[in-house]
Amino acid sequence: MLIPIFDIELMRKLSLLIFLLCVWISLKNQNAEPKKGITTARWSSSVNSSLVFSASPLPQLMVLSSKKDVLEFNDSGSLEYNFYRNSCPQAEQIVRAVVQRLHEARPDVVPALLRLVFHDCFIEGCDASVLLDAAEGIDSEKESPPNETLKGFDVIGIIKSELEEACPGVVSCADILVLAARDSVALAGGPFYPLCTGRRDSSNSFSDLATNELPSPFHDLSQTLASFASRGFDEREAVSLLGAHSIGVIHCKFLQNRLYNFSGTDGPDPSVETSFLNLMRSKCNNTHTSSSSSSATAYSYGGSLSSYGAQQSPSHDGSPSSSPEEPGMAMDYEGPRSPFGTLYYHSLLQGRGILYVDQQLMAGEETGNWVSAYASHTSLFRRDFALAMMKLSNLQVLTAPTGHIRLNCSKVG
Repeated sequence: MLIPIFDIELMRKLSLLIFLLCVWISLKNQNAEPKKGITTARWSSSVNSSLVFSASPLPQLMVLSSKKDVLEFNDSGSLEYNFYRNSCPQAEQIVRAVVQRLHEARPDVVPALLRLVFHDCFIEGCDASVLLDAAEGIDSEKESPPNETLKGFDVIGIIKSELEEACPGVVSCADILVLAARDSVALAGGPFYPLCTGRRDSSNSFSDLATNELPSPFHDLSQTLASFASRGFDEREAVSLLGAHSIGVIHCKFLQNRLYNFSGTDGPDPSVETSFLNLMRSKCNNTHTSSSSSSATAYSYGGSLSSYGAQQSPSHDGSPSSSPEEPGMAMDYEGPRSPFGTLYYHSLLQGRGILYVDQQLMAGEETGNWVSAYASHTSLFRRDFALAMMKLSNLQVLTAPTGHIRLNCSKVG
């Protein structure tokens, strides 16, 4: 969880100190022989970093063990740690404070922001293109079928507005988005991971790519892995990123085919455990409409069809206003008692995956091994999830002199 807002400056300084310590340790050990991978999925060599998370209530920071690991803080080449230290030293503090404040009013802000960053970074990189409204020459990604249920745009707008008051024209919408998602993960009980900043914003949006290239909750395992591989993620990273499905609410229309007429059989998906099938049917009875062809391309990363309400305007107190929601199934259906990720992977082992794309992880030997490893070792999952989110946040970023800084995240001008 995050520390109180009044301690943020202390935390920022502590983060920088630990980062510098990481660099010193990595340089000291740069000639050390790397550990050899073993044949099981539990400690595969597909990720070469070795990170340790503290058990303290402070944001869980990472200790890295090699020069390569330090460079992985910024594999884009131009981002910097604490990029705004001179131009807007309070930038990350403002982002974190707004996210925490809005989360207290609407906890479903968290899955909304987590999903939003995935949908941005997966299409042409982390450039805030998903935030742009339709305009002359711009086909908005917001209007593509997979993004019709995206929420959280108003949250990014509130953060941007406060940053513009503090530091006009300095902080990019792309940086706001990845930082807000990072802080959302921490609020959900997940790991706090370091991010370099200095991203700039795109002047274009990519509706056709969003329509055709975002993964679907109805994909089988081979389709899901191919989609992640196209962005440079291996099987281990795909399984860890799907752990974002630990939070959020999935609307019934995305479950209907599994419950009543799976693949035209007029029966349920046989991979769903019987008592869990009855639970989902109690939430989603057969009177709801089945998934439409347009929804078949929607992706549910981080509770993709979360109950975060419609694309709201802020209420009078600056918090997102609520709106009625259609029925759905909570990802943390047993309540928020389990650590982030634990229930998700245990559920898959028991045939209790809510989405088809989730349960499909048990259809492959390697992905199934990673599910078992993450179910047994929470610290391993937190480590891998943090690394995968850092990698996601650095996909194809724009840095100066390319791109620009939007004054309004939904408009180019």
